[in-house]
Formats: sequence, structure tokens, C-alpha cells
Amino acid sequence: MKKFVYSFGDGSAEGSASMKETLGGKGANLAEMCNLGLPVPPGFTITTEVCVDYYKEGKKTPAALKDQVSEALKKIEDKIGAKFGDATNPLLVSVRSGARVSMPGMMDTVLNLGLNDQTVEGLAKKSGNERFAWDSYRRFIQMYSDVVLGVDHYIFEEIIDSIKDGAGVSLDTELNINHLKELVKTFKAKVQEELGRPFPTDVNEQLWGGVMAVFDSWMSNRAIAYRKIHEIGDNWGTAVNIQSMVFGNMGDTSATGVAFTRNPSTGAKELYGEYLVNAQGEDVVAGIRTPQSITKKAREESDSDLPSMEEVMPNVYKQFIDTCKKLESHYRDMQDIEFTVQDNKLWMLQTRGGKRTAAAALKIAVDLVNEGLISQEEALKRIDPSALDQLLHPSLDPKAPKKVIAKGLPASPGAASGGAVFSAEEAEDAKARGKDVILVRIETSPEDISGMHAAKGILTARGGMTSHAAVVARGMGKCCVSGTGTLKIDYKAKQFTVGEHTVKAGDIITINGTTGEVMLGKVPTTQPNLSGDFAEVMKWADSVRTLKVRANAETSLDAETARKFGAEGIGLCRTEHMFFDQDRIISMREMILAEDEEGRRKALSKLQPMQREDFISIFNIMGDFPVTIRLLDPPLHEFLPHSEEEMAEVAKASGVNIEKLRHRAATLKESNPMLGHRGCRLGITYPEIYEMQARAIFEAARETGAKPEIMIPLVFGKKELSILKNVIDKAHKSVAPKVEYLLGTMIELPRAALKAGEIADVAEFFSFGTNDLTQTTMGISRDDSAGFIDDYKSKGIVEHDPFAVLDVEGVGELIKIAAERGRATRKDIKLGICGEHGGNPASINFCQQVGLDYVSCSPYRVPIARLAAAQAAINAKIEKKKAA
Repeated sequence: MKKFVYSFGDGSAEGSASMKETLGGKGANLAEMCNLGLPVPPGFTITTEVCVDYYKEGKKTPAALKDQVSEALKKIEDKIGAKFGDATNPLLVSVRSGARVSMPGMMDTVLNLGLNDQTVEGLAKKSGNERFAWDSYRRFIQMYSDVVLGVDHYIFEEIIDSIKDGAGVSLDTELNINHLKELVKTFKAKVQEELGRPFPTDVNEQLWGGVMAVFDSWMSNRAIAYRKIHEIGDNWGTAVNIQSMVFGNMGDTSATGVAFTRNPSTGAKELYGEYLVNAQGEDVVAGIRTPQSITKKAREESDSDLPSMEEVMPNVYKQFIDTCKKLESHYRDMQDIEFTVQDNKLWMLQTRGGKRTAAAALKIAVDLVNEGLISQEEALKRIDPSALDQLLHPSLDPKAPKKVIAKGLPASPGAASGGAVFSAEEAEDAKARGKDVILVRIETSPEDISGMHAAKGILTARGGMTSHAAVVARGMGKCCVSGTGTLKIDYKAKQFTVGEHTVKAGDIITINGTTGEVMLGKVPTTQPNLSGDFAEVMKWADSVRTLKVRANAETSLDAETARKFGAEGIGLCRTEHMFFDQDRIISMREMILAEDEEGRRKALSKLQPMQREDFISIFNIMGDFPVTIRLLDPPLHEFLPHSEEEMAEVAKASGVNIEKLRHRAATLKESNPMLGHRGCRLGITYPEIYEMQARAIFEAARETGAKPEIMIPLVFGKKELSILKNVIDKAHKSVAPKVEYLLGTMIELPRAALKAGEIADVAEFFSFGTNDLTQTTMGISRDDSAGFIDDYKSKGIVEHDPFAVLDVEGVGELIKIAAERGRATRKDIKLGICGEHGGNPASINFCQQVGLDYVSCSPYRVPIARLAAAQAAINAKIEKKKAA
């Protein structure tokens, strides 16, 4: 019989850390902690395969599952000495999700499952703590009703607030036994009112309701959104972990908490975490109560008067520290740990690789190498290249004036400015309109995930350093200030007040996730400091990778930025961008409006010295590194005005009749300009344009000693390139015959890829323009695909947006064919990629496999490409060893 359930507990387990695909990350690590002899409440894991089958079979589970669950439940009962559903000695369980990768807060959890009007009395008698039993019961009804039955949690919060107001108390822990019994009664009545049926009292019905809710949460909107953002497959499924309950809410000798073995914001080697006495896990992350520091040092640094765990529970604290060290040493990585203390006994509920900021990831990687725990190559593989983006953008200028109106917890570093918005929907709408926003919430929940992704930063009134907002923001690389208790947020009025200040929707604010400051207005920024751990990791990456990394750049600022980030040349200099400056567009339009070659050459003669100066500047910045210059590519109508007002201005400035301008614009207009009169076709029709550009390039090269690479765009065969090579060669002989240069082409049409062998007779290099190659291969417009590509992804037609991640099976196959055929003709042909895919880690890995020489990407993605290229080289080495 197929095994769907794996048990763990009592120092042994049927699974291990290596079984994440089957048991999910949580289940695999629970099993591993048991195998390490750590105190883990016994339980069992239902495999991810069951979840996958659940959706394949129309939300039905395998017939053998119930018997296997019953058998595993019996094992827990035997280990604990309690029985599920027994009125005098009840076993209670938690039901938790657990995908193979961490998705914090995205799927559902139920605690205290197994309580009803009979078992609560048994729990009270068995524990000798009636208040604890009824507190657990009211928590269970609230959580189960929200997660499984679909009754909104805020309804129960309103009831709790009402009873607290009536009792004259402010904290849940101050409610007495009678208040808790009243809560249970009122909660059950509210469920009956909302659903028209009573709250389930049968413990087995409760259990299977919880299991199905976890499976259903895999396809919840928030989980789908999270997977979309982090490119996690929908077909992975989640495991379900059912575990005997341990209780942190049994009084002052009990507690619950979350900790990281190193600081997830900075990477410092120090325990970082929070706990609460007399509480359960959701209290720590929900922000309902103010969490306390685990260490005395952290309490003193935060200037808190709430005692630390180190001070309140010194013996448990020492055991916890030893356990943290053991786990970090075993996993050889920073761990994110959940724990509960029940009557001064420590229980471990979860460990996983902790989410961390990019700065922390670099520091932890460098420190672990220096501590001898991992190798440099392993350190490189652990860092997410895309996460480096967090480090490459400006932060607040410390010298800039600022008006601080509030201070919260520095939950996720970095800084951002934007208009205040008060809902996820508003954040998404604003981003779609190109507006930068700060999402302001009392506290975030998993439903806010899309809005958090859309916002530049997140500001919350409640929640600690391990709250949902903090954890998710750090994972996304968003700055976040949480627990800003002085904020009074009014969702209805769409505003917040703090002291004498009122900030309304759309008002610009700035938040600093490194300091916790909230400021009015926009605060200037400074450039990032790319030294220390960043420089060390980049040095390791450069020593490993075989792919060169160039940048797409066409201005001096772009070129300087590219060099600062370690670019080894320019892989794409788009010359058309140089013509849009105000002092050049007039001459460009004059050339377009000219009626003959003489008129065009006259206008082009004005542009040539400008182009020459552009190239001199770029060549000087890049020094001995190669610079690939693409000659004019877009259709000419893009340089002409479109509105009547612009037409009149241009006609006046150019000294031409407006009717002539309208006629020329109409003549140049194309039905499908992407496939129209552009690229090399312009050079064939108007060779004087490419001649002017070539002369400017050679003049600049003669002056600077550069060895330029001239690239002809959009060829589909050898003949086009041969004709234009003659134009370039003629300019070369005329201007600077001693200057060395390479002539190549962009491969961005399927026919060019297929005819690459012939084209290589003329071309000395190929640069794959994967943006257009994707468009022309798949017949999809990059500008219009956003409206339907998500449907294609949800239906499994494509796994990723092909303009974000290279389509290896189609476009990739054409690149492979072109590379093979090009090299067969010209053994030393240089091969690179210059589309947006040049900065995408998955696409870079493909480039390594195909054997390209370099990738080229935007300047700010150069470090990302350097690290991704190193990882690709390491992967290639591993695959080679496997094949040997």
C-alpha cells in the first residue's frame, strides 16, 4: 500500500530533512529534529502527494488515507497517554501546513483541535487549570471558525473587545474564567447565527475539516499571489502536519516564541527573537500583545521594561540557546525557530532556514565560511541573486533634513517614499498607474500580500519584529516599519493621525526600515556602499564564473554605474536613445523630413559630432573593456510628433509646412512597426544613416584607442549583413583604417537563428536579442501579453512569463541551434545575450549550458548576473561530475 502518512516523535521519525518534496519543509525538519533527539511533540505528516491528488481528483483524498491517519493518531495517543476525543483525558492536536519551501503566513493553521463542551472539562481537570482550558477552547473556536468555517476573525475580535471593555481590562490575559466561558458561549452563538448550523463538536469531524482547510489554503488567493511573486510551482502541493499540542498559555511558567539564530536584518551572530508568557503562537505574530525580547541584551537595546526570557526563565533559556546552537551547527545555516514552553519544559515546534535580507544573507554567508561551516561555493549557492537588488539602490541621505513624526520597530531595512494608501487594493491600483506608495495598515495579514508586493514599503501600527509584515517584507526586500503604536489609523476616512499630524491617502511619507522612523514628505537618498561582505562575495563569484557580464548602457551615467557594479564591458549600446535629446531631435526630424539623400546627409552631418562625443565619453569610461554599439533600430516615425500641438511646434522649428509634416508622418506610419521598416532595413534603404554612425564610432575610437564592436540589428540573412558591412568598411577606411573593430549582428528573428551558419561568414559575433526573439518566436507582443499571460500560467501552458524568464524549450532551442551553426562556420565567434533575460538567474543558467561567452543586462542587475553566473558555473561543474 502506498504510504501517505509519516510519524515522528519520541526521539525517532519515519522521515528526515532530505524528504522536503514529500513531507514539506516543516514535516521534514520536524522529523530531523526528532532524529537529533530534540524535544518535539509527537505527530505525523500527510504527504504533499495527497494534496496534489486532492486537486487532481476533484477535491477527494485517497481511500487509504483515513486508515493511515487513524493508525498514526493511535501512535500519538500511546506516546502521550491521552485519547483523542476522550472526555476525561483528551488529546489535543494542531493542524498545520508545510510546503517544500517556506511560505510564511500564506496557508492555514488550527490549534487546540479536539475541544468541545466535554473535553474542555477533562482538560481543566487533568491540567488543574480551569482558566487555561477555557482560554484554549475560546481560541480554538475562533481559529477553527475563521480557517475552516469561513467566519471572519474580526467578528470574534469585536466580541472579545466588547467583553474586555465590560470587564474594564485591556489584555486578553486579564479575562477571568467567567469571561472566557461567556466568550465560548457567545462565539458558538455567533457561528450558529452566521452559518445557520452549530459549531462542530465531533472531534473527527473537526480533524478532517482542519486537514481539508489546509489543502484548500494551498489554492487560496494569498498563497497563489505569494507563489506568483516568488515563482513557486502551483503543482507542488502542501503537506499537513498533525501534532500533539503543547501549551504556552498554562500560566506564568509557560510561554511561546519565535527566534532566529542570527539577526535576519543585519546577519549579526546574535540570537534575535521574541516571546510571550502565558500565550500561544499566534499571539506573537499577530501583534495583539507586545512581544518581549528573548535576551537581556536585546531588551536593554530596545529600552523595554518587559522582562526577557533570559531573566524570567533562565534554565529554559540556557536549554534553548544550546538547542539553537545544535540546530545551526547541524543545518550549517541560520535557523528560524518556533518553540513553546509548557510548565518550564521546552518544546521545539519548527525549524527552517530563516528568511533574511540581502545584507544579512551576504554577512551570514561570509561568516559561515570564515567559521569553517561551509565552503565559498556553497555560500555562493545559498544567496538568492535577485535579492541583491535590495542593496543596489539608494538609501536615505543621513545629512538630508527630515521631519520625523513617529518611530516604530525597524522590521525590514531600507527606505522608501510614496503616497500613503490604506488597503492592498489601493496599493495595486496605484502601482498600475505608476505611483509609488507606502501601504499603511493596523497590522498586515496574508490577504495583503499583493498590496505589500505593489508597495514600496509597509508601515503598521501593531506587530513585532517577527510579525507577518516584518517576515514577508524581509522576504520581498521591502522596507518595513512595524509596531508604530502612536499611529491612529482610520480606514474609513483613509487617514492616520500621530500627535498633531494627520496624513491622508496620497500624502507623501517616507519610512526608514533600518531605524524605524516615519517621516513627512520625501527625503533625499544616497548611493549604496558596495564594500565589505558584498565585495567579498562578488570576489568569490568572479573567481568561479566563466560567463562574462556586460551591461546595457548608452549614457555616461549608465556606463559609470555599470563599471561601479563590476560590468566587464557594454553588451548593448542603443544609439537611438541618443537622438531623443532636445538639441538632437530637431536634426533627426530634419533628416526624416528631407526629400532626398543630399538633404538627409546635411541633417546627419549635424548629428555626427554629437554621436562622436557620446562614443568618446563611453569609450573613456569603459577603458579596455569591449563596447558593442547597435546601429539605429526603431522605425523613423517614432522620432516624429503625434499630437497637433507637437506637429505645429516641430513644423515651426524645422521651417517646414505643417501639411508636409502630417503627410510624412502618415507615410511612415506602419500597421505593425515591430515587424516593419526598422533595424537593418533602415540601413538598406538609407545607408547614409549607418554610414554617419559608423564614421562617428571610428572617429571616437581613433581618439580613445577603443576597439569597438559594431552590431547590425534585425537581419534575417547573410545578404543584408554583407551589404551593410560594405557601408561600414567604407567608413572605416575613410576615417580610421588602423582602428581594430568587430562587426556582428543581433539574432532576434527565427530565420536568422536557423541561417546562423551562413550569417557567421560575415558576422564576427552574435548577440541574441531575446526580447524580440521571444516576440517573433512565440507570436506574443511584450507590450500586450500582460493581459493574458497569467491565464496561461494558471492553466499550465507556460510556467513563467517568457519575457521575464527565457523560454528554454522554444526560444532557447533557437539560441542553441544558432550557437552550434555559428561556431561550425566560425570557430572563434563571440556569443552573448543582451535582452532583459541577461539579468535573470534562470536564463543565465541556460546561457552557461549553451556555452555563451557573456550576458548583458541593465547596470543595476550586473551584480545579480555576476552571482547567477557563478552559481551556473558551480551547477555545471556538479553536473559534469555526475556524468563522469
